[in-house]
Amino acid sequence: MRFLRQSLTGLILASITLAFLALAVHMVWSAVSERLASEPRAEPRRERVFAVHVVEAVAREEQPVLIAFGQVQSRRTLEIRAQVAGTLIALSEEFVEGGEVTKGQFLARIDPADAEAALAGAESDLADAQADRRDAERSLVLARDEEAAAREQAELRQTALTRQQDLEARGVGTAATVETAALAAAQARQAVLSARQAVASAEGRMDQTANALTRARLARDEAARRLAETEIRAEFAGRLSGVDVVEGGIVSTNERLADLIDAETLEVAFRVSTPQFSRLLGPDNRLLDAPVRVTLDAYGANITAEGRLVRASAAVAEGETGRLVFARLAAAQGLKPGDFVTVAVNEPPLSDAIRLPATALGADGAVLVLGDDDRLEAVPVRLLRRQSDEVLVASDRLSGLRVVAERSPLLGEGIKVRALGSDGAQAAEVPLTDARRARLIAYVQSAPNIPSSERDRLLQQLEREQVPAGLVQRLETRIGG
Repeated sequence: MRFLRQSLTGLILASITLAFLALAVHMVWSAVSERLASEPRAEPRRERVFAVHVVEAVAREEQPVLIAFGQVQSRRTLEIRAQVAGTLIALSEEFVEGGEVTKGQFLARIDPADAEAALAGAESDLADAQADRRDAERSLVLARDEEAAAREQAELRQTALTRQQDLEARGVGTAATVETAALAAAQARQAVLSARQAVASAEGRMDQTANALTRARLARDEAARRLAETEIRAEFAGRLSGVDVVEGGIVSTNERLADLIDAETLEVAFRVSTPQFSRLLGPDNRLLDAPVRVTLDAYGANITAEGRLVRASAAVAEGETGRLVFARLAAAQGLKPGDFVTVAVNEPPLSDAIRLPATALGADGAVLVLGDDDRLEAVPVRLLRRQSDEVLVASDRLSGLRVVAERSPLLGEGIKVRALGSDGAQAAEVPLTDARRARLIAYVQSAPNIPSSERDRLLQQLEREQVPAGLVQRLETRIGG
């Protein structure tokens, strides 16, 4: 009985198990059949919308600024050299590195003993030449007097000869008397010739003494100049640089002692490319009288100076390119010759130019603007200037449109975007806190590379309640905010 009961129980459990397995197979089969019989359904896909910063393109007159690097130099620099060799016996207290001197101020003196001796000898030779000149003058006067006396005697002898010839013609005189008178007249003429020769010799001596006197005076002047060259004086007011002498030192002829620099007549020389130089020329092909701003970066305490363009190099040096331009500085306080500075030149203004962030211009020369239904459209523009992290472009189709401030590989024509802000007017403008606004205004006021016209425009924008977001981002990027 026990065996029969266990067998029935096992049979019942096996039947139940088979029933559940059959039910499971039926459910799976039904689900698969229903899945295969149903039509596929695709979920609706949403278009991706990108958020972009935009700026409004406004055409106005813009002032381009050309940025270059140059070196400050003085228009007047003089090398102070020793004209004569000798020992330095005296030095001025200002004859030191950085010493400030005035025009004609005494600087140094070289031992004048040899020069004084040479001058004394030259003056002695000059006195001898003057004495010879006076003696020659007296000799010439005597020779001319002797010539005059010989001429008078010759005239008397000729008169006596004429009288004897007349007496002989009348039969009173004799031939011997006439012959004696003729011989006397011939001797008188010979005496005149001798006197004339003496006068010529005296005149020749006069010329020789005149030449000797001139040479003596030249030698005396040369000796005096050599003596004057033993004393060194400043040719103009300025500062001394490169001084390398001591009192008692021996210098040679033409040895360089120092440099005299006129610190009040400074100019800056900077090199620009040929296209940039062409923009600085006027209609007459002459360099414009454009304003220049020079900045020396002195670890945050920038030193600035104003100036004007004055000239350009006449030729291009070997191995160099572009053009070398010079600007004269006015009131360049704090600048020294040799300073390496940043030069900002105001170019002629551009009318109907649009200022955009440099990141808005693509490599294809086009910008992306918001079109209908907030979709991007590519508009080609003509690049006029690059100004640091901004560009100036010209396009009649661009004025009044909203331009994408920062292009990226994800953006392209036809893509739907969302301008940052609640609407188009707010897309590129954000409110500022007082501290943030004050920080940006302080940076704009102290930035050396911003022209005055551009600085005024930026300050006006920063004083508004809503400030363009692109402007805020650019300024904070510059100052590390």
